[in-house]
Amino acid sequence: MFNLVVLTGRLTADPELKTTANGIPVTTFSIAVDRRYRSGEERQTDFINIVAWRQSAEFITKYFKKGNLIGIEGSIQTRRYQDKNGNNRTAFEVVASNVQFVESKRDSSASGAPEAASFSNADVNDFADLGDASDDDLPF
Repeated sequence: MFNLVVLTGRLTADPELKTTANGIPVTTFSIAVDRRYRSGEERQTDFINIVAWRQSAEFITKYFKKGNLIGIEGSIQTRRYQDKNGNNRTAFEVVASNVQFVESKRDSSASGAPEAASFSNADVNDFADLGDASDDDLPF
């Protein structure tokens, strides 16, 4: 059996770090994910609930804000519960196992989204010119 989800979407709100009664960090948030569409069709967006635990939760709440593009790898989990009226409900959510930046700080700023974390890109002057070296001169 296989349960793997890979998503890229924008956070719909700032994630908040919480802790369980046992002191385990957790955050729950949702992301907006555009569905594929054909030319001439109306765009549709799905809002997907995400749960992240421990270091992943701390990382997300520290570096991501509402509107930031985020990449998530995880698995689908279902929970059954009763609402305040006693009705049985089922919740579907993605439990994040791997989270990553999808856009640079500069890209998120240009889109009007809040800035996440700083990245430094190497400058072209940081690299030495190899001149006329051939592949035979390389150490690998």
